[in-house]
Amino acid sequence: MAEVEQKKHTFRKFTCRGVDLDQLLGMSYKQLIQLYSACQHQRLNRGLRRKQHSLLKWLCKAKKEALPMEKPEVVKTYLRPMIILPELVGSMVGVYNGKTFNQVEIKPEMIGDLGSIVSLM
Repeated sequence: MAEVEQKKHTFRKFTCRGVDLDQLLGMSYKQLIQLYSACQHQRLNRGLRRKQHSLLKWLCKAKKEALPMEKPEVVKTYLRPMIILPELVGSMVGVYNGKTFNQVEIKPEMIGDLGSIVSLM
């Protein structure tokens, strides 16, 4: 019998509009805004509000406190119109839908979407 060579399985590397996730995390805020669509571009140019900054702070804190190879603690929020930024990838968010909190793990494919759309996925 002839030996059959097995192909090595390579994982698909995520890119957002042609930019790798590692490069997205290293980009400045102004460079990042240029990658988004016009609606999100305008919203981010106007700046993040105080509640959105506090949500980012809570999510970063939860990611730092999590043990390696474990999911961070869920952070509940009412901010449905929040735009998903690259810093949020890997976070666990509870998005309020009017009745309950939908638990969502932020994945790289969700970058640029709104929190309300992500909670439906």
